[in-house]
Amino acid sequence: MMELKELKERQDLIDSINWEMTPEEAVRLYLEWGNNWSRGYDMVRSKNDIATYFVLNTWEKEPVVYLVQRSSEGATELARIDIPIELQKQIKMELHSYRGIFAVDDYVRRWLEKELDVI
Repeated sequence: MMELKELKERQDLIDSINWEMTPEEAVRLYLEWGNNWSRGYDMVRSKNDIATYFVLNTWEKEPVVYLVQRSSEGATELARIDIPIELQKQIKMELHSYRGIFAVDDYVRRWLEKELDVI
């Protein structure tokens, strides 16, 4: 699995990131793709459609970000990215003791965009 340093060298992956995708939307699109209406969103049309997006994982001792690639066949974690202590503290304050997989918030997104030079 890649780390941030390696991901920075993969412009193809950086260009494929869907910054608006959330874990919930990915499940709706890729796991329930035959059972829902488009509602104005892109629809999954085949098993070849994939999404690349970030999630915030708070199951570990410290919050961490994963770059995930999802298709209707399943999900693959491509990169594990440690986030700065300041952002970890902010996340812990906002989520308290909730554990789970979340969409990245605006602060983490801006940090990632800056680190990956996509701003």
